[in-house]
Amino acid sequence: MKTKKLIKTLACLIIILLGSLTVSAHNNNGQLIYNSQEQNGKVIGQTIYKMNNDVLTNYMKYDYQYNANNQMIENKSMKWDSESNNWINDLRINYTYEGKTVTTHYYKWDNSNKSFKLIPDMTVSMDNTNL
Repeated sequence: MKTKKLIKTLACLIIILLGSLTVSAHNNNGQLIYNSQEQNGKVIGQTIYKMNNDVLTNYMKYDYQYNANNQMIENKSMKWDSESNNWINDLRINYTYEGKTVTTHYYKWDNSNKSFKLIPDMTVSMDNTNL
């Protein structure tokens, strides 16, 4: 019973994520192309390309990590830096699960320290009534 609820919660999170990416694609007039990477039936990453003068260029990249209960525990985004031809860290979102409570911690990349910095104002905890 708990496994079904867990799967429903994970599916809901993925739908919300994909929905936000769809809105983002719509705002870019269909110029974004998505390539998802899956492993064992789970999306573990996604690379987004942008159409520039009929040429696909790197735009954004997402990496996802899950716990043993198939709950997403980390979502990391990177932006493409065309000057260095490299992915640059941008944002990391960590999810912690305690009973029915899910806490979301947002971290922004601090280039001067070369590490992610917690943004406490954006930390959110909410109860998941499906658990």
